[in-house]
Amino acid sequence: MNARLRTSDSELWTKLSLFGSNKLSLCAMAKSFEDFKLNRQILNAVADAGYTVATPIQEKAIAPILSGQDLFGIAETGTGKTAAFVLPILMQLKYAQGENIRALILSPTRELAMQIEEQVKLFSTYTDLRSLVIFGGIGPKTQKEQLAKGVDILIATPGRFLDLYLTGDINTQSLKFLVLDEADKMMDMGFIGSIHRILEIVPRKRQNLLFSATMSDLVQKIAGDFLKNPTIIETSEQATPAANVTQTLYYVPNFKTKLNLLQHLLKDDEAFTRLIIFCKTKTVADNIFSFIERRYGAENVRVIHANKGQNTRINSINSFKEGNIRVLVATDVASRGIDVSDVSHVINFDVPIIIEDYVHRIGRTGRAFAKGDAITFATDGEKYYIRKIEKLIRQSIPVEEVPQGVFIEETAYEERQQIAKEIDLQKRKEDPDFQGAFHEKKHAAAIEKKVREKAKAKAGKQVKSFKKGKKFDKKK
Repeated sequence: MNARLRTSDSELWTKLSLFGSNKLSLCAMAKSFEDFKLNRQILNAVADAGYTVATPIQEKAIAPILSGQDLFGIAETGTGKTAAFVLPILMQLKYAQGENIRALILSPTRELAMQIEEQVKLFSTYTDLRSLVIFGGIGPKTQKEQLAKGVDILIATPGRFLDLYLTGDINTQSLKFLVLDEADKMMDMGFIGSIHRILEIVPRKRQNLLFSATMSDLVQKIAGDFLKNPTIIETSEQATPAANVTQTLYYVPNFKTKLNLLQHLLKDDEAFTRLIIFCKTKTVADNIFSFIERRYGAENVRVIHANKGQNTRINSINSFKEGNIRVLVATDVASRGIDVSDVSHVINFDVPIIIEDYVHRIGRTGRAFAKGDAITFATDGEKYYIRKIEKLIRQSIPVEEVPQGVFIEETAYEERQQIAKEIDLQKRKEDPDFQGAFHEKKHAAAIEKKVREKAKAKAGKQVKSFKKGKKFDKKK
């Protein structure tokens, strides 16, 4: 396809960015799902799920998709965007047909792919449409067997899709719909090459849908390669956290003080009823899990990250979803795959280095327009990323003093050195000529050492000369 976004589309995107949240005023009144003329089977499933009126993204996306247009949707997580593309696809596919896939939905993570499949199955309850989710991390044998039985809607991660396509288990000749969900996350995870390979093996004549929570140069590039004369819609300002999420920032000196602050907050079990704690590494996530487990018991907490087996991760998310555990500790690998209502708090134990992940993390709370709280802990070494995040979301995150009763630990020498190195690295990113305080201290210490050595050497020469002089005088 390789058609770039039209100039008019680019201009429209610029206008959308300028108008921001005012675009919602285009919808004077929320539509009922009956207004979209969906068939009775789908409407019954929607009613069973408890939905009555469409969310803004659904209201704006469903009609263009039903009319066959390519679509570029910019929407935050938790706004109902999955149903925005699933419902019109189900409406157009109508019933099971043939063995080859007719709709392909690509997702960046296994967790998100599973969440999408849940919604596909939910809304297709009263149809005979067949859906399947495939992803890596488990053997392909069962997935191959299910594909051989015939599938109408395939939800997949890019890598596993390509694997099974290359083994001949997937045929794309009948493909009518191609969806890229969470396109920004796909770009962050380095899937752009896989996406381009997939675009080469699917039919040119198809309807394309792309959804992204944030906008970046790579997302714009893939949109240009992927979409043909798209309808562009946006439900809120780019990368803006939901207005119903209260954000709070605590500056703390070190890791141990973060633990003390976390322990202080968790004591309020009436407010902190169900929370997700995000960490930037697997090691930190495991440490936080152990810390909470020792204090509150194993029955109250689970941890998920890339080293956890697929079944373990699924069981942990389900336990959290069902309310069996209070705390879920996670790395960013899970930030797009957790679709749980009534999450009271998200705690960023670490500030994300990929700044867009901040929006995705805190989008786990305040879902479906409920209220939520997002709390971030930051050291001096993380202030750089806080500034970047605030620039991205175009707002300052309110800073609060560390509560009384939280013990401020002394920063260990090794951590102090690490923070200094991080600050220097960040400053070099902004100014390539910057040598850095850490570098300068090392340099100054080296110079001081050389000065001492020279002074010592000079003193040694003077003593030697003095002794020689004494010897000469004696001879004399």
